[in-house]
Amino acid sequence: MWRLLAFLAWPLVEIGLFVAIGGRIGVWPTLAWVVISAVIGVALLRAEMARGAVMLRQGPGRVTLREGASVSALFRALAAVMLILPGFLTDAIGLVLLLPPVQHMLSAAVLRRVRVVKAGMRRADAADVIDGEWIEVPTSARRGRSGWTDDGAGGGAGD
Repeated sequence: MWRLLAFLAWPLVEIGLFVAIGGRIGVWPTLAWVVISAVIGVALLRAEMARGAVMLRQGPGRVTLREGASVSALFRALAAVMLILPGFLTDAIGLVLLLPPVQHMLSAAVLRRVRVVKAGMRRADAADVIDGEWIEVPTSARRGRSGWTDDGAGGGAGD
């Protein structure tokens, strides 16, 4: 119930902060803050995605992570999304999530609640092998085309 109320109150708090802060600093600085924080958030999210892509390309066996690194990466990505969303409260939360001590504290809290299971590849056992037979059909024995492929001669699916 409290989560639902917080979810419903969030936009009202953001609107109130826009009115209060925007009234003090003016319209143009408020709009500049929203645009600049969104640009920073997009850049941060792109950097985090690039870091993740590099780790995926290296493969699971070559990447060594310190404990909690993936949770810190998750918090950095969440901070980027919070910076992208317009609003002073979301920007404040996004900036706080970028602080390493906050990331460490939240990572420890998350890892206490999560059971980490070691993942890895295993070799196929005899029980994993399914026997089967196959027959190679020569190209000259095929009658017509299936319609699922298009070799450029037309007459593919939908023709």
